[in-house]
Amino acid sequence: MNTTQTINILQEAEKLKNYFSPKIISEVNNEYVKLAKIKGEDIPWHNHENEDELFYIIDGSLLMEIENQPSFTMKTGDLYVVPKGINHRVSSSEDCLIMLIETKSTKHTGDVITPITKSIDNQKY
Repeated sequence: MNTTQTINILQEAEKLKNYFSPKIISEVNNEYVKLAKIKGEDIPWHNHENEDELFYIIDGSLLMEIENQPSFTMKTGDLYVVPKGINHRVSSSEDCLIMLIETKSTKHTGDVITPITKSIDNQKY
């Protein structure tokens, strides 16, 4: 992956074929920068025991559910960091494009394995 080139996020987003299938578009230090399309409710409740997870909404709206807290809707331009160890899940009734910034060791759905879970290798273009 060449991290010294300009990346057009919208062009990269056009390459996304499946919902809930993040793709790594760049990296900085020990973090991956990922894009994902969200639509539906397929993400299970999960957490990342040792890593925070940053969500940035590029386009659309995303329902963020945090265990034992009121859910909230993120909209275009919103950013939220889910602290490590916190159970969460996301969904969207319409197409939503998000950017994720995650430590390279972050598992897609934590230790919860479902048919939509993607390994790090499956997140590379």
